[in-house]
Amino acid sequence: MNETLPKFVSLDFTELAPDEQMRRAEEFFEMLNRRRTVREYSSRDVPIELIERAIATAGTAPSGANLQPWRFVVIRDPEVKRKIREAAEKEEYESYHGRMSEKWLRRLAPLGTDENKPFLEIAPYLIVVFRITSVEENGETEPTYYSQESVGIATGMLLAALHNMGLATLTHTPSPMKFLQEILGRPRNEVPFVLIPVGYPADDAKVPDIKRKPLDEIMQTV
Repeated sequence: MNETLPKFVSLDFTELAPDEQMRRAEEFFEMLNRRRTVREYSSRDVPIELIERAIATAGTAPSGANLQPWRFVVIRDPEVKRKIREAAEKEEYESYHGRMSEKWLRRLAPLGTDENKPFLEIAPYLIVVFRITSVEENGETEPTYYSQESVGIATGMLLAALHNMGLATLTHTPSPMKFLQEILGRPRNEVPFVLIPVGYPADDAKVPDIKRKPLDEIMQTV
């Protein structure tokens, strides 16, 4: 049996002094703690180079069997954004007027959301993250492994990278999202995961007055 042996290279790792570790930890926490979901955007343009660098950063995420099962489709064409808004608002109307339970609607009430999604046209960019469900190799189709978890991690890194650049984002998941596959002409093995408007917040942007859970409610040491 002639199997290809795995190739390994030396790890590029720099150990930090404890005080530097804590300094970086506090700085990173304070930066991300200011991140908020934004629904009111300026139409002001953003250099595409920033979007490219953020997506490259997301692409460093770990993934099952290193299959990197993600595709980031960047939209800035106004006509495509209009089509996406119309399709999203249609699905959202159905959700807010019948699909969602009373409990779900009650949870959403403090956020002030409804079926109207003007940010899908106003924000200079939309990034649609697709989850690749299968790959082809040597004429055979193989599923990607842990693709849901892998794409979730990459999306989190994308949001952090964009916030670190001083850009605002929103994780939008109209359900169902098949219309994104159709409008953007993606193959069947690319399933929409999340739709992210990106840009600068409007000058008068407001966000809900909500709080994050304290550390003692989200962490347990055993």
